[in-house]
Amino acid sequence: MTITRFSEFQPDRLVRDNEPKEEEELSMVESYRARIDEAEGFSGVWELVKETVKTTLGEQRLGMLLFLDDLPLHLGAYHQVGTNNIVLNRSLLNIVETVTKSKKHVNAFVYSILTHEYLHALGHISEAEVHSLVYDVSKRCFGEDHIVTTLAEKTPWMLLKGIPLRGIAVNKQDMELIKDLEKPNQRYII
Repeated sequence: MTITRFSEFQPDRLVRDNEPKEEEELSMVESYRARIDEAEGFSGVWELVKETVKTTLGEQRLGMLLFLDDLPLHLGAYHQVGTNNIVLNRSLLNIVETVTKSKKHVNAFVYSILTHEYLHALGHISEAEVHSLVYDVSKRCFGEDHIVTTLAEKTPWMLLKGIPLRGIAVNKQDMELIKDLEKPNQRYII
């Protein structure tokens, strides 16, 4: 057994050991920012929802299904307790797409809404707790100054500020299942 004498102690080594963690967090934030901005469709955003929640909270749930339905415009989405279903408001999403004309903002909106409902699906029932958790996950993974975090802190509806949603008629269509939301990570042997 080798004993290090106090005179050989190098305190600057402790500082250097912490630097990679900070660099890793910065590169994680940069990676998540790039990925949310470029995510394609619901499955691209959904993968980020699951990954960021698992990274931040260590929680996950497989087998979730996403449906689109035309709901009242004050409702972004819902998860019925005891199911694997999240129902996203198609009419509201169409309005966000029309108003913002920005893939980055639409992806941030969808991320914020889906993360909220995913946390309910993971067993977090309290709206106050879920709101706080969405903000915590967003801030840690996207940084304080990203649109995802701003929507989590305030409300996703801030993208629609000044739009009189009460005056917009919702045309009800059939509920639609988003196919291939989750990519299976294991092959089944038949």
